[in-house]
Amino acid sequence: MSENSRHDAGTRVRREVLGDAHVDRATAATTEFDAPFQRFITETAWGTLWASDDLDRRTRSLVTIAILAALGRQEELALHLRASENTGATPAEIREALMHVAVYAGVPAANSAIALAKSILASDGAPASAKPAPQGDQHR
Repeated sequence: MSENSRHDAGTRVRREVLGDAHVDRATAATTEFDAPFQRFITETAWGTLWASDDLDRRTRSLVTIAILAALGRQEELALHLRASENTGATPAEIREALMHVAVYAGVPAANSAIALAKSILASDGAPASAKPAPQGDQHR
């Protein structure tokens, strides 16, 4: 695939996953300094990795969320939690991915990610933090 077609594919996939508003903001904020980086992530992350058919978007989204949570990358994690609406990853699946983070990357990383996910994800329109926890469910 040529650089231009990889960039075009990356732009399309990035818009489908993150939404037009986010991509438009990122594009508008691009400067001469970060233009090469923006091109790199569009071609590599979006035009190569996310455009691949080897994993479906739901699975790729869950993997991404787990990695970002494990690394403590809160800003990028929030972006991908919001994008889960476009990838098909459900709140229950995200919760399970974050439980894996607790076991394999540590409870503090998962605890921070769970708190962030609670503030972003809601299945019935109410903030997730306002929903009662199932009996016996305790968070740090």
